[in-house]
Amino acid sequence: MVHKSFSRRHFLQGATLFSASVVTSVLTSSRTGATIGDEYSEAVVIGSGYGGAVAALRLGQAGIQTLVLERGRRWEIPSQNNQDVFATYRKPDGRAAWLSSTTLFGDSVDTYTGVLETLREYGATPLCGAGVGGGSLVNNAGVVVPKSRYVFYQVFPRSIDYDELLDVYFARVRKILEPSPIPADILATKYYESTRLFQEYATRAGFANYLIDLAVDWNVVRDEIAGTRVPSASIGEIWFGCNSGAKKSLDRNYIPLAEQTKYVEIMPLCVVTAISQLPHEKLYRVSYNRINTSGQILETKTITCRYLFLAAGSIGTSKLLVKAKATGNLPKLNEHIGKNWGTNGDTIGHRSNLPPIKDLGGFAGAILEHYDNPISPTILMNYPQWNNPIGSQECLGMGIPKANGVFKYDASTESVNLYWPSYLNSNKQHIDATKLTYKILDDANFKDGKQPSTEFVYQNVAHPSGGATIGKACDQYGRVFGYKGLYVVDGALLPGSAGGANPFLTIAGLAERAMENIIPKIKHGDW
Repeated sequence: MVHKSFSRRHFLQGATLFSASVVTSVLTSSRTGATIGDEYSEAVVIGSGYGGAVAALRLGQAGIQTLVLERGRRWEIPSQNNQDVFATYRKPDGRAAWLSSTTLFGDSVDTYTGVLETLREYGATPLCGAGVGGGSLVNNAGVVVPKSRYVFYQVFPRSIDYDELLDVYFARVRKILEPSPIPADILATKYYESTRLFQEYATRAGFANYLIDLAVDWNVVRDEIAGTRVPSASIGEIWFGCNSGAKKSLDRNYIPLAEQTKYVEIMPLCVVTAISQLPHEKLYRVSYNRINTSGQILETKTITCRYLFLAAGSIGTSKLLVKAKATGNLPKLNEHIGKNWGTNGDTIGHRSNLPPIKDLGGFAGAILEHYDNPISPTILMNYPQWNNPIGSQECLGMGIPKANGVFKYDASTESVNLYWPSYLNSNKQHIDATKLTYKILDDANFKDGKQPSTEFVYQNVAHPSGGATIGKACDQYGRVFGYKGLYVVDGALLPGSAGGANPFLTIAGLAERAMENIIPKIKHGDW
């Protein structure tokens, strides 16, 4: 551990410095078996989404020198002086897509390290955030509690105390994010008529429903409506970032709090390519490429650490682990690595033949619960889709799919691919359950000769979940079986879903729970 009074100059003395002046030191080859080019940080966190940001903050507060490697760039916090930080749906450009010539919606753009990656895997199209703050830059900001204990334990092991998770760890996350539902004055505006209709229809159909707590600064949304801020949340700009500054993304709370400890350094534009354990040492080596905003590799680097926290998202973490096992870099990883992956039950429902509403007003709005669905538990959440025809509405369905996705290493390309069986065939029960929920909702709201109807899209996965699951690949605190000092703290822990909720609160809460257990053991040498 490097004491806070130890100067930056002395800390780096004799080291080959990172170009961005990372606060790390170098272990010599005679001491560690590491090469001269290796740098050293006591802890390394890969990724800066919810799990990574939580881990970084708690490591920093414990006085543990920590380096966070983030593949994406650091984005300026939108303000009155700069309300053009991100691309928009209406004017897409390279900022909308991660090193791709097309956006999620198929628009042609310049290739850039933008905020959202659309992966084309076998059978599924997962969406992944990229940037300092990870998925918080591009999500719906919904701080959603899995409200059914019964449904929660259909997914998670009993070693996780449901009440403790909600009362202690979710509360800890909420204290920092300070979420709240859409205020009444904003809900009453024309921008949020889709949310009002969604709740009206859900109530008429007999479903429990409620406004979602959102990590949003509603005063900024009021400024949008008043015309003193660029319209963003109020007009449904979600997936590409929020130019008004309304969203409370992680680069505005957990991450700056971590940096303020002076023990945490964030390194953006660093793409991790491999992880391994040094022979005969209790150290890990992380290999990564430092890139520019065009994706060009500027240099290839390695760093060693004693404690390695994987928070690259369900897809990123799973691929790193599967590659490490297949190539012999981490041969003791067990048979559950790269398995038990699921979609969180994500389906998109396009509802039409509704009253003449505009589908604006974000981020998300409300949730409809159908936990007593006789086929399988489901929830629906309305969210804005700016270019929907008048009289239509977009909904995201979630539930409990079979966690039968598998990651496989391809030696010929030295890459890892996700294989997800046909949604319609392998997850028919979940699909039928979701269709039943929509049928009840639609049938109960026949009005003025109009019968609402719903069409489905299955492939887009906004909430990839699993691949290094809790209780199988890792213990209940994310310790990877077979390797001391190796931890998973992100969505890869989830057994295919969050148990009837969008998952970021569950991911962050589990990370808080894990760090509370892990850090004292690190301090006492029993990690």
